[in-house]
Amino acid sequence: MEPATEPPQSASRRGFYLPVPLKFGLALTIAIAWTLLSIRLSLPWLSDLSRLVGRPLAIGMITFIAYVPGFMNGFLISTILLDRRPPRRRPDQYPAVTVLVACYNEGANIEHTVTSLARQDYPGPMTVLVLDDGSTDDSVERAEAAIAAAEPRPGHSFRVVRGERNVGKAGVLNRGLAMTTDALVVTVDGDSWVYRDAMAQLVERYLSDPPGTRAVAGAVLARNSRQNWLTRVQEWDYFHGIAAVKRMQSMYHGTLVAQGAFSIYERTALEEVGGWPQSVGEDIVVSWALLERGYRIGYCEDAVVFTNVPDTFAQFARQRKRWSRGLIEAFRASPRLLLKPRLSLLFIWWNLFFLPLDVVYTLVFIPGVIAALFGYYHIVGIMTLLVLPLAILWNALIFRTQHWMFKRQDLKVRRNLRGFFIYVLGYSMVLQPVCVWGYISELAGLRKSWGTK
Repeated sequence: MEPATEPPQSASRRGFYLPVPLKFGLALTIAIAWTLLSIRLSLPWLSDLSRLVGRPLAIGMITFIAYVPGFMNGFLISTILLDRRPPRRRPDQYPAVTVLVACYNEGANIEHTVTSLARQDYPGPMTVLVLDDGSTDDSVERAEAAIAAAEPRPGHSFRVVRGERNVGKAGVLNRGLAMTTDALVVTVDGDSWVYRDAMAQLVERYLSDPPGTRAVAGAVLARNSRQNWLTRVQEWDYFHGIAAVKRMQSMYHGTLVAQGAFSIYERTALEEVGGWPQSVGEDIVVSWALLERGYRIGYCEDAVVFTNVPDTFAQFARQRKRWSRGLIEAFRASPRLLLKPRLSLLFIWWNLFFLPLDVVYTLVFIPGVIAALFGYYHIVGIMTLLVLPLAILWNALIFRTQHWMFKRQDLKVRRNLRGFFIYVLGYSMVLQPVCVWGYISELAGLRKSWGTK
């Protein structure tokens, strides 16, 4: 996440500076070079597979098993190596913000969310609206009890807004948006713990980012990662995968999603695009609506919120299916982004490639792994081992980057080796079939709903 032009005093302090377009060109060149090398090395594999399924199908299979993922990893690694976070600017006076906490049947979590917001050290005025969406549990009572027990700093106020009926997450957020006149609006999920200085750092990043920035995504990490094997694996997904992609996108002014779990928006920009749309992926759809108008979305890697990730496979599948459906919704709502000339255009097409990548991985690679167990190595064999060095390098780089960020925040990376090995070796075999299910559900027009996850 870097400004298009670096202030002279900052450039002298940080030494030699490479402009963002040049960094983009370098990363792209390295990724293309790696892809060309992969093609050269894979020719024997292509020849063997062509004899089995025909050359056109073999090219398609290997493209989405090896070439496209290799390009993506090469570009991501290069970007992380070139990335230099610009300093945040601390204003003389912090602007007023309204925090919208969407809450539906969060009786087990909402007290913690309210408490974490009451402990924020944000220096400016802050209004927190807990927006109940017709909860059928004791969410409202628990939220009100937490507010009564809280001791927020002067200038911070809390209020519960009861919802008589369930209108969905987008509906309840729009209700809250209509209740505020503050220039800045922050969204927080009702099962999250906002780290002590996250609100201040999120606002500082917004104020420091280049002109045209209309939203900034915070860093969402797993809170309940010690619950079982599934939450342990998701800890690495949030800590490594999601964080790395957002860092990469933000450096080229192209963060694609200001996620609802923790992001800041300009109120007028939200009103310009009609607020949050009625969709299962309301955060990605509203983000793409902002991008389609030429606005920028940033990323604040050290504005940290910890959220409860799904702890059962059914919850996990529903969440990731919803995210996949949201991606299709975003393409339908903002198709012109596919042709909008800007550095972030690469990431729009990158997301478009997720569809064939997930389909090929599910229908070709996973069966190929099973076939390899029985001695048939046409799809998964020695050539697939060539991706391991790149995967090891990628994971080492992002771990180092995230570890430094944690250290600056007085946080510690907990040991989770078992979760890491499952994340590296088996997570995609669970995740990508679920994503395919989501794509099919959206394209088939199946029923949508907002649940607790």
